[in-house]
Amino acid sequence: MGISERQWTVKTVAAEETAAQLAAELGIDRVLANLLVQRGVCTFEEARSFFRPRLEDLHDPFLMADMDKAVERVHDAIVKGEKILVYGDYDVDGTTAVALVYSFIRRFTQKVDFYIPDRYDEGYGLSYKGLDWAGDNGFGLVITLDCGIKAIDKVEYARAKGIEVIICDHHLPEEELPGAVAVLDPKREDCHYPFDDLCGCGVGFKLVQGYVKKYDLDPELLDPLLDLQVVSIASDLVSMTGENRILAHYGLKRLNENPRKGLLAMINLAKLEPGHINIDDIVFKIGPRINAAGRMESGRLAVELLTATDDQTAFRIGEQINDSNNERKSIDREITQEALEMVRNGEALETENVTIVYNPTWNKGVVGIVASRLVEAYYKPTVVLTKSNGFVTGSARSVSGFDLYASIESCADLLENFGGHVYAAGLTMKEENLEEFCKRMNKFVSGNITREELTPVVEIDARLDFSQITPKFTRILKQFQPFGPGNSNPVFLTEDVYDAGNGRKVGAGGVHLKLDLMQESQPYRQIAAIGFNMADYYEYIKAGNPIDICYSIVENFYRGSSTIQLRLKDVREREDVI
Repeated sequence: MGISERQWTVKTVAAEETAAQLAAELGIDRVLANLLVQRGVCTFEEARSFFRPRLEDLHDPFLMADMDKAVERVHDAIVKGEKILVYGDYDVDGTTAVALVYSFIRRFTQKVDFYIPDRYDEGYGLSYKGLDWAGDNGFGLVITLDCGIKAIDKVEYARAKGIEVIICDHHLPEEELPGAVAVLDPKREDCHYPFDDLCGCGVGFKLVQGYVKKYDLDPELLDPLLDLQVVSIASDLVSMTGENRILAHYGLKRLNENPRKGLLAMINLAKLEPGHINIDDIVFKIGPRINAAGRMESGRLAVELLTATDDQTAFRIGEQINDSNNERKSIDREITQEALEMVRNGEALETENVTIVYNPTWNKGVVGIVASRLVEAYYKPTVVLTKSNGFVTGSARSVSGFDLYASIESCADLLENFGGHVYAAGLTMKEENLEEFCKRMNKFVSGNITREELTPVVEIDARLDFSQITPKFTRILKQFQPFGPGNSNPVFLTEDVYDAGNGRKVGAGGVHLKLDLMQESQPYRQIAAIGFNMADYYEYIKAGNPIDICYSIVENFYRGSSTIQLRLKDVREREDVI
């Protein structure tokens, strides 16, 4: 079968007395109580808030620095009939944020439009071309979403054209902020907003929430915006805690019960089960389709989809985006294969402590996806580069625990621009700086990464016997949703299990593994399991050999019926576990 290269670590049991008391008060399994304590939920009241999120618990938007200025400037523009341009990035977070703010402002004025920069022509963020377009078309106010926090020169350029700017961003700012009318960013040093992990769409939501509060409008105006919120939160991989969890909870409710026409078109085209859509469906099915618009054609298409007001328009644009996504998948597979071969054949620019590959002909729109695939394959910080508009440009992805952004920032003098997060970033440089960039990146990573960070780890929340997976257990576990960073779907370890004899390879090319598992201690209980890309284990398991498994419990919907399924994370031969 082959030994798993991943290290399995079982989290220590949380404060046992606290978990025992919580289990008794809530009448739940100790394993579930332990999961709550691991998440900082230690009292009955905290558990009630966790299981029953309330929109009333969202923070006051005016706790965010500059919110008063931003809200008043938007109102001033609406009242005076000034033209407002809503400007955002071309990814899911940017396009959902633009759709959210644009559709809200459009309720009060028709003098509003939106602008998404071209990934290939303009690149990320506020662009001179975009500002020229705003000036030529008489816009007096530009609201940036999911970008702008570093656009000091461009805000000055806008001001010289008589355009004022409000920045709504969630990326890390530099020491100096742009000279905008207002800069909304919970990561500002001088911003004391209680939750700093909002996505760009979340900052846009706080702006319109502030507008509703300041001008005493009906709070129900915000409800139709919640489906956009959850799509952004899930796709941008921000933490599923605090405000994000509340917004995602109600966003999923909206997405399942009454989604906007554009998202309904995506749900249908992705062949999802309406009413049973979860975070995984957004991350793997809806988000990539919306992203494909900006990768393959134009992010503007995504906003047109998300603001469509009739079924025909929504479906027409949805089909176009779906076709782009199919094309994106084909290109992504091709480039991933080329990149893997470059590493195998020693043609990569760097492979010692960091993987860096470069091909000037690669499609700029998929290099981020390819970087993620290379991290999966080689488990090192990875940079995938191509050429666009005369510059070397690309995306970087990290491994768990390593601050990739800091390593790229250490090469700032070699770069034309860069931006991103701890685990994902984008960068652009002159080709003559490429060799030095590779050397410096390798040196920085080797000096700062630990052996533990270079070893893929499966973090296991708890040991579990199949006898504990009861209807009540799964019903309560379901209430831990929505899952995401900071509130991940728990991973369980069950030892000494074997296939009941129905195991088979499934999927295109037979790369996945479908099993009916039984535990040695309870030979009459069978639970269905799926192991994606685990077909290599088939012969060993089919022979009846006992294995240990770590997995998450998921609900599987198919043609109207629901079943419990174990989603395998890793498999080990029985003797591998100490």
